[in-house]
Amino acid sequence: MGKAMFYHLTRSGNEETARLLLGRALAQGWSIMIRSPDPAALDRLDGRLWIDPEDGFLPHGRQGGPRDAEQPVLLGTGAITNGARGLILLDGADASLDEARQLDRVWLLFSAADPDRMAHARTQWTRLTEAGIDAEYWSEDSGRWEMKREKKS
Repeated sequence: MGKAMFYHLTRSGNEETARLLLGRALAQGWSIMIRSPDPAALDRLDGRLWIDPEDGFLPHGRQGGPRDAEQPVLLGTGAITNGARGLILLDGADASLDEARQLDRVWLLFSAADPDRMAHARTQWTRLTEAGIDAEYWSEDSGRWEMKREKKS
């Protein structure tokens, strides 16, 4: 069982933060699923991953294609279909407790500008930690990412 990491976005957006996390996860040899209930948000992220960074390419695909299982990064709205070891949740997306327990990492990104997403993140923190999943809360208020809270089971 891994851990859930909550990223409170105060300066960066979903796309920038997801790109940072993906680089680190791929460097460890992990495959990743990015889940959002918003297909338009996934379209924007898909476009950014094709062009950023300019000096590299981040291999990825959209869920529903014939090669989902082979994608190191899969963007979608549904279940994990690429054997991912990590799951990035955007736009209020959820992970089941069974999923979270089987993954090395679950990242939940939420914006300080959206009170509904803040409330959702608090609910997810409680649900996951009460189920025995370790969690960390990260904030970029100071201008760089800092862990502000940690809860171990």
